[in-house]
Amino acid sequence: MSAALEEYCGSIFWNASYLESPDPDLPICVEQTVLVWLPLAFLWLCAPWHVANLCKKAAKAPLSKLYISKQVVSGLLFLTAIAELALTLAEDYGPSSDSSAQKHPAVLYTNPVLFAVSWIVVMLCQESVRRRPRAVDSGSLFVFWLLQVLCAVFQFQTLLRDALNKEEIADLPRFCLFYISYGLQLIAWVLSAIADVSPEVKRISQMNPEARATFLSRITFNWFNSMVIKGYKRPLVQEDMWDLNEKDSSQAICQGFEDIMAIELKKARSSLQKKRNKPKTKDGHQNGLAKGVSQDVLVMEETGKKKEKKKKKKKKDSESEYPNSWLVPTIAKTFKGVLLESAFFKLIQDLLSFASPQLLKLMISFTQDKSSHAWTGYLYAVLLLVVAFLQSVILQQYFQRCFILGMKVRTALMAAVYKKALVVSNDSRKESTAGEIVNLMSADAQRFNDVTNFIHLLWSCPLQIALAIAFLWIELGPSVLAGLLVMVLMVPINGWLATKSRSFQMENMKFKDKRMKIVNDILNGIKVLKYYAWESSFEAQVQEIREQELKVMRKFAYLSSVSTFIFSCAPAIVSLATFAVFVSVSPDNILDAEKAFTSISLFNILRFPLAMLPQLISIMVQTAVSKKRLEKFLSGDDLDTMAIARDDSHSAAVSMTDGTYAWERETEPVLKNVSLDIKPGRLVAVVGAVGSGKTSLISALLGELHSLKGRINIKGSVAFVPQQAWIQNATLKDNVLFGSDVNEERYRSVVEGCALGPDLDLLPGRDQTEIGEKGINLSGGQKQRVSLARAVYSSADVYFLDDPLSAVDSHVGKHLFERVIGPKGLLKDKTRILVTHGISFLPYVDEIVVLVNGVVSEVGSYDGLRASKGAFSEFLETYGKDESSNANANKASAQESDFEQIDMLPEGLEPQADGSPEDIVSSTLKRENSLRHSQRHSKQNGSVSLRKNSSVRSKKDSGDKKGQRLIEKEAMETGRVKFSVYLQYLRSMGWCLVTWSFLFYFIQNVAIIGQNVWLSDWTDDSVEYFNTTYPNHIRDTRIGVFGALGVAQGFLVFLGTILLADGSISASRTLHTSLLSNILKVPMMFFDTTPSGRIVNRFAKDIFTVDEMIPMSFRSWILCLLGVLGTLFVICLATPIFTAVVVPMAVIYYFVQRFYVATSRQLRRLDSVSRSPIYSHFGETVSGLSVIRAYGHQQRFLKQNEDTIDQNLKSVYPWIVSNRWLAMRLESLGNLVVFFSALFAVISRDSLNSGLVGLSISYALNVTQTLNWLVRMTSELETNIVAVERVREYVEIKNEAPWITTNHPPDDWPTDGNIHFENYKVRYRPELELILHGITCDIQSTEKIGLVGRTGKSSLTNCLFRIIEASEGQILVDGIDISTLGLHDLRSRLTIIPQDPVLFSGTLRMNLDPFEKSSDEEIWTVLELAHLKDYVRGLPTGLQHEVSEGGENLSVGQRQLLCLARALLRKSRILILDEATAAVDLETDDLIQNTIRTEFSHCTVLTIAHRLNTILDSSR
Repeated sequence: MSAALEEYCGSIFWNASYLESPDPDLPICVEQTVLVWLPLAFLWLCAPWHVANLCKKAAKAPLSKLYISKQVVSGLLFLTAIAELALTLAEDYGPSSDSSAQKHPAVLYTNPVLFAVSWIVVMLCQESVRRRPRAVDSGSLFVFWLLQVLCAVFQFQTLLRDALNKEEIADLPRFCLFYISYGLQLIAWVLSAIADVSPEVKRISQMNPEARATFLSRITFNWFNSMVIKGYKRPLVQEDMWDLNEKDSSQAICQGFEDIMAIELKKARSSLQKKRNKPKTKDGHQNGLAKGVSQDVLVMEETGKKKEKKKKKKKKDSESEYPNSWLVPTIAKTFKGVLLESAFFKLIQDLLSFASPQLLKLMISFTQDKSSHAWTGYLYAVLLLVVAFLQSVILQQYFQRCFILGMKVRTALMAAVYKKALVVSNDSRKESTAGEIVNLMSADAQRFNDVTNFIHLLWSCPLQIALAIAFLWIELGPSVLAGLLVMVLMVPINGWLATKSRSFQMENMKFKDKRMKIVNDILNGIKVLKYYAWESSFEAQVQEIREQELKVMRKFAYLSSVSTFIFSCAPAIVSLATFAVFVSVSPDNILDAEKAFTSISLFNILRFPLAMLPQLISIMVQTAVSKKRLEKFLSGDDLDTMAIARDDSHSAAVSMTDGTYAWERETEPVLKNVSLDIKPGRLVAVVGAVGSGKTSLISALLGELHSLKGRINIKGSVAFVPQQAWIQNATLKDNVLFGSDVNEERYRSVVEGCALGPDLDLLPGRDQTEIGEKGINLSGGQKQRVSLARAVYSSADVYFLDDPLSAVDSHVGKHLFERVIGPKGLLKDKTRILVTHGISFLPYVDEIVVLVNGVVSEVGSYDGLRASKGAFSEFLETYGKDESSNANANKASAQESDFEQIDMLPEGLEPQADGSPEDIVSSTLKRENSLRHSQRHSKQNGSVSLRKNSSVRSKKDSGDKKGQRLIEKEAMETGRVKFSVYLQYLRSMGWCLVTWSFLFYFIQNVAIIGQNVWLSDWTDDSVEYFNTTYPNHIRDTRIGVFGALGVAQGFLVFLGTILLADGSISASRTLHTSLLSNILKVPMMFFDTTPSGRIVNRFAKDIFTVDEMIPMSFRSWILCLLGVLGTLFVICLATPIFTAVVVPMAVIYYFVQRFYVATSRQLRRLDSVSRSPIYSHFGETVSGLSVIRAYGHQQRFLKQNEDTIDQNLKSVYPWIVSNRWLAMRLESLGNLVVFFSALFAVISRDSLNSGLVGLSISYALNVTQTLNWLVRMTSELETNIVAVERVREYVEIKNEAPWITTNHPPDDWPTDGNIHFENYKVRYRPELELILHGITCDIQSTEKIGLVGRTGKSSLTNCLFRIIEASEGQILVDGIDISTLGLHDLRSRLTIIPQDPVLFSGTLRMNLDPFEKSSDEEIWTVLELAHLKDYVRGLPTGLQHEVSEGGENLSVGQRQLLCLARALLRKSRILILDEATAAVDLETDDLIQNTIRTEFSHCTVLTIAHRLNTILDSSR
C-alpha cells in the first residue's frame, strides 16, 4: 500500500523518525494525500443531499451580498486549482519543458483536478442552501471548511519551514498558489459561519430569534441569550415568549400523528377482526387465548364458580376486545426522524465518554516517561479538550432532541384525546367519566413525555455497562468481577430501602391528613375559639399530631441517611474490592497510576447506568398502564356521522321515518318506530310524562343515539338548547355569540328578547363580565337564558329546544315564550321543536306530539287532541294539577304580558344559590336590596365577600377605595429570595447542629481526597519496587488504609446526614409551631379578609416543602458545593498554577448561574400557569359535547384547543432550551478545568509524580457533572426556600392584645354582672368609618336586655369580647375596665351562644369541655338541661361519640342545643345570645327559651334578636 502511495507522491509516505524529534513534522506525501482526501470525502458524502435539493422546484430567493461573496470566493478557488493544473501541464509538456527530465508525480495532476471538481460541488451546495426555504446557513459546509482549513495547516507550516531552513523558495509558483488558496479558504470558512438572512426569515426572527440562528449559534444555544438577559432584568411574562417554530406547533405535530394513527389503527382493527373470526374449537381451554381471554380468567374458571363463569368470560372478552399495541408504533413512526437522530447522538456520546479514560491513561504514561517529547503532552491536553467539547455538544443536542420529542409526544396525545372526545360515541363515552378523560390528557400524556426523555437508555445503559466492563477487564483482568459483584449487591439493598421508606411515607400522609383536618376545623370555627378562649386546647391537639408526624419523619430521615451511607460508600467499596483482589491474586500484579485512575474513571461512568436502570424499569411499568388506557379510549367507536341525511330537496324541514334508537349498542331501544314529518316554519311541542323519551327524541334528531333502524333528514342548520344549560368560561357576550360574527343590532334584540337586560345591569362588567367555570356566577335561570340567547343569535333553520322554560320563573317563561319562541317571537319563521312541561303554552303551538314510553301515541293540534280523550288528556290531568295554582295566578299577567310586574315583587328573602328555580330576573330588585344589605353587613362584620372575577374588564371598580375590597390579592414573590430567609431557616435548625453536620461533611470530603491521595501514593510503589517483589506488609497497609478511609467517609456522611435530619426536623417543628401559635393569636379581622384556602395552603403545601423538599435540596447542595471545592483543591494541590485560572472561572460561573436561575424560575411559573387552561377548556368541552356537535363547531374547538396547547408550549420550549443553554455553558467551563489541569500537568511535569497527575485529571473529568448539579440544586433550593418566606410572612402578622396580662381579675369576677358603656366608639378597620357612635348606657345585674336594630347589634357583642378594640371610650364590667385585662381572662368569664352553631371534629365531650376541667356528672347535668341527655345516652359510645367535620352528623337543632350546653357548663354571670334561635324550629326554640329563663335567671343576659317574639320577655 505505502509503496503505491510513494510512487503516486514521488516521495516517502511514512517514516517514524519524522515524529521522534522535539519539533515533529508530517511527510509531504501524507499532507498531499490523506489530509487532502479527508475534508473532500466529507464534502462528497454531504453533497448528494444538497444536490437533491436543487432538483426540487423551489421558491427563488433574492441574491444577497453574502451569497455572491461566497460564490465569488469559490470561483476564485476554482481558478487557483485550474492554474495549478495548467502549471504542472506546462512544466511537463510545455514548449520550455525538458523532455528528458523526470515528469511530475501523479499527485500534482490529480489534486488540482479533485479540487477543481470539489469547488464546483461547493458552489452547487451553496446554491441549494439558498433555495432551501428559510435556511440561513449550512452546518455541513461549515464543518467542511473547518476541516479543510485545519488539514491544510500542516502543509502551510511545512512549506514555511522549508523556505526558512533553505533561505530560499524552491517552487515559487506553487508556493504562491498554495498561500492564495489558503487565504481564500479561510475567508470562505468565515463567510460560512455568517447567517444569510432573507427578508422572510428576518420577519419571522423578530418573533422567534431561533429562525436566524447559525450553525454555531445552534450548537451553543447562543440565540437564546436575549431571553436569558431579559429574564435577568425583570421577571418574564407570557407576552415575552417567542413564537414557536412551525414544526413544533401543535398543528404540525398533530397532523402527522393523526395520519399515521389512522393507518395503524386500521391494521390493529383488522388483526382484531381476524382474531375474533378464528374458528372456535370445542375445548374452551385451548382457545381461551385465541379469543383474547387472558390466562387469569382460565384460572378463575377452574375454581368452579359455574354461575359467574359466563359473566366473567364475557366481561373479560370485552376488556381485551379493543385494538391494542398500535400506540407505540404510531409514536415511533410519527417521530422516527427525531428518534433516529437522538439515537445516533446518544451512540456517539456513549463511545466518546470512554475516550476520556483512555486519554487519561496516555497522559499518565506521558508523565511517567520523562524521555517522551513535550509536544505529545500538549497534544493529549488539546485532545482531552476537543473530546470533552465534542461530548458536550453532542450530549446537549441529544438531550434537546429527547426533550423536544417528549414535548411533541405529549402534545400529540393531548390533541388526539381532545379530538377523540369530540367524536366519541355514547358506548365508548360511558366507559370513561369526564374526570378520567381529563386524566388521560394530563397524567397519561405526561407519563409518555417523561418516558421519551429516557427511552434511549433502554439500549444505552446495557451498552455502557458492557463497554465499561470490557475496558476494566483490559485494565485489571478478572478482578473486575469483585467490584461488579459489590455493585450488583447494592441494587436489592436499595430496593428494600425504597419499599421501607414508601411505607413510612404512607404513614406520614395519614398524620398529615389528620392534622390538616383539625387545622381546617380551627379556621372554620375560629370565631368560636376566640369567644370561648379555647385556642390553647386546639393548639395542643394539633401539636400532638404534629409530634407523631415528626417522629415518622425522623425515622424516614434516618432510613434515607442509611441509603446515603451506602451510596457514598459504594464507589469506595467497589474500588477497594477490585484493587484488593487485583493486588492479592498474584504478586506480579502491581497497581500503577495508569491502572488505578483509569479504572476509577471507568467506575464513575458505570455508576450512572446502574443507578438509572431500576428507575427506568419503574417508569416503563407506569407507562404501560397509561398506554393501555390511552389505546382503549382512542380506539373506541366514533359517532356515526352518516346517521342524519342533509337532503335539501325534502319538503319537510325535519323528518324521521320508522326510527328505532338506543343509547348504546347492547341496551333496550328508547324510541320505537317513531315517524315524524315537520313542515318548515312550524312550532311543534313534544309532551309526555317523565321518562317517556322526549329528550331521547331530541338526541336522536341530533344524531347522538345509536340507530337500530330508520332514517332522519334535516334541512338546513341546527341550533340546540339543552335541558341543562352549558356555559363556557368566557365573557357573557362570547357565550351568546358562540363564535359567530358580531351584529350589534341583532345582538341587542336577542338580549332584549331573552330578558337578559336587567341581569346585565347587575353584573360588574355588563356583557363583558367573565363567567366563571360552569357558569358559577350566574343563577340557574340566567344560565338557561344565556343558552337560549346563544341559539337565537345563531339564526339557524331548525331549533331543538329541550325544555328551556323549566329553569325559569313562570312569568319569565311567559316573556320568553312570547318574545322568542311563540308565534309572535323572534323565531316565528323558523322550524321549532319544543319539549315542554308547561301546559299554558300548548294552546299557542301549531302541532303537539305526545310520547308514551318511547312511542308516538298521538299527533295533532291542542283542541283536536283534547277532544280525542287519549294520552294527551291524561297528560293534562297529571300536569294540570301542578300548574292549576300557578295558572290562576298567571291568568292576569298573561293578558298584559308586560314586564312591569317584576318591579312589584315583595322584598322577601335573599335569592337562593345557583340552580334554584327562583329566577334572578324576578328578583332583580331583591338582589339589589340584598346587595345594599350585604354591603352594610360587610362594613359591619366583614364576612360577606363579593366575588370579583378573575378578569372583570370593567372600568367601574378601578376607583375602589382601600376599604371596599374585602379580599386582597395574594402576593406572588418574584425575583430573588432575601438572604435573611436562609438565615432564619438555619437559625430554626439550630446553629450547633448545622455547624456539626457541615463539619462532618467537610471531614468526609477531606477523607475522599485523602483516600485518592493515598491511592496516588500507592501507585508510586510500582516505580519504587520496579522489578522486585512487592512486600506483603506494605501491600496490606496500602489496602487497609485505603479501605479504612473509604468506610470512614461513609460513616462521616452518615453522621452528617443524621445531624442534618435532626436539624431539619427541629426547623420543621419550630416553623410549624410559630406559624400555628401566631395564626391563633391574629385578630379576627385577618380571618375575615383572608380566604381560608390561603391559610390552609401555608399549613399544607408550604409546611410540606419545609418538611421534605428543603432538607433534601439543602443536603445535596452542601455535598455538591463541597465536591466542587474539593476538586478545585486537588487540582491546585497537584498543579499550584491552576489557582490563577480559578478566580476568573468562578466569576463566569456565578454570572451564568444567576442569569439562568432568574429566567428558569419564571419560565417554570409560566408553564404551570399556562397549563391549567388546557385542562379546564377540555373539561368544559367534554361537558358541552352535545351542544358543540349540534352547532357543528368541532373545528373551532379543535382550533381553540391547539391554541391553548401552543400557549403552553411557548413557555415549555424555552424552558427546555434554557436548561441546555446552561448545561452548554457549564460543561464548557468544566472542559476548561480539564484542559487547564492537563495543560499545567504537562508544563510542570518534571516536578510532578504520575499519581498526582492521574488524580487531578480524573477529578477534573468529574467536575462537569458536579457543576451542573450545583446550579440545579441552587435553583431548586431557591425555589423551595420560598416556602420559609411564605410561612414567615404569616408568623410576622400583628397579634391581638396579649392573652394574659399581669393585671388578673379576682377569681370570682364578675360577681354581679353590671355592664357600663361609656361614650363607646368603634370602627372595623382604621380606614373605615365608625360603626358605633359613642354609646353610653348602664346595664344592671341580672337584667335581661334585648337588642334590636339594623346594624351594629353584633358589633356590640364583639366589643364586649374585644374581638374589635375601641377607638375611644371604655366598657366597665363590675367596675373593671375590660381593656386592661388579658383576653383569655376576659373571654373565659363571659359566655356567648353564637349565631351559627359551630362544632369541631372530635368527641362530644371535647366539644363541650376541651380543657377537661369538669367532671362527667357536671356534663350529664348540662346535657339534661339542654334536653340532649336521652339522645346522647342512646349513642353507642355516649360522650365519646365522634362528631364529624363541622358537626355534619348532627341535626342543626341538636348542634344549637349542644352550644347551649356549652354555655351552661361555663356558669358565667354574663350571657350573650346572638339570635341563637334563627336556625331552630319553634319547639326547640321554646325548650331553649325555658332553659335560659330558669338556668340563667341570676345572670345578665343580652339577646340580639332578629325576630320580636324572642325578646318579648326581656326587661328592656
